[in-house]
Amino acid sequence: MMQLEGFHFLRPLWLLGLPMAALLLWGLTRQRSQTEAWASVIAPHLLTPLLVDPDNAGQSLRPLHLLALFWVLGSLAMSGPAWQREPSPFVEDQAALVIVLKVTPSMLATDVQPSRLGRGVQKIHDLLERRPGAATALVAYSGSAHLVIPLTRDARIIEQFAAELSPEIMPVDGDAPAEAVALASRLLADSTLSGSILLMADSVAADQWVDLERQGGRSGANLQLFALAAGPEVIGASGDVSAPALDRDAMAQAARAAGGELTVVTVDDQDVDQINRRIKRSLARAPAGEGARWRDAGYVLLPLLVLLTLLAFRRGWVVGQDV
Repeated sequence: MMQLEGFHFLRPLWLLGLPMAALLLWGLTRQRSQTEAWASVIAPHLLTPLLVDPDNAGQSLRPLHLLALFWVLGSLAMSGPAWQREPSPFVEDQAALVIVLKVTPSMLATDVQPSRLGRGVQKIHDLLERRPGAATALVAYSGSAHLVIPLTRDARIIEQFAAELSPEIMPVDGDAPAEAVALASRLLADSTLSGSILLMADSVAADQWVDLERQGGRSGANLQLFALAAGPEVIGASGDVSAPALDRDAMAQAARAAGGELTVVTVDDQDVDQINRRIKRSLARAPAGEGARWRDAGYVLLPLLVLLTLLAFRRGWVVGQDV
């Protein structure tokens, strides 16, 4: 059903062709009246051979009328009338992902080989392989959040810069995931693309949960939490106070506070596959209008334009002085 409140033209400048059609009709009509004026000074038996198309002189439908109708329909078709939305054929390509990676001393723990940070870089590579051509950005954080790479479709740049991250280059010590998620949310909002945020960390402090919940409510972007740490049941799990073992319950609460889901790192590709499925699922649940475009209804006028064009091949149908 046509929704009049959403009716508009995608290319409204083409509507300027309508007054031009009116001027054309007026000008050719004046030429017609000038032709008739010759009848007062030329005898009918002499005027008839001088007319371009004397057989059509008495017809109500003339080439002039068809030319004007073709012009009007063509202008309307090219202006792109639209009132309905349709999914974009490139919706998956447009689904952006902002990777938020924690870069602190605790991420250097080796309970996950080669280290928590090193495994995170490897998982970023695996995830990007599953999203060829998709827009991806990288944000790094410790006590402050920083944009490393803006949205790009070049996966190699993301991987190269992620591999160079280390706690030594971070300007402020600490743990500020909420600030990093806020930066990622602004990045998605500025891009006007629907997308997701992947927070990769070994832990999220409880005092950050409220801020994460606030950021999740504001942005509306889907957030996935990727835990890069081994649990205490794993032999060799970090016993360092600065790099505690994974607290699965606390990370699950942090994920729920941010409105997302928790994925724990695995030795195989199950974790990356799970995250990729969740990102796709969240895109499918996006509100109507996200990743959608206006349907151009001008194409429905093309059959009429083709029929009018065929009439131009009728013998004697020309637009001349006798139009």
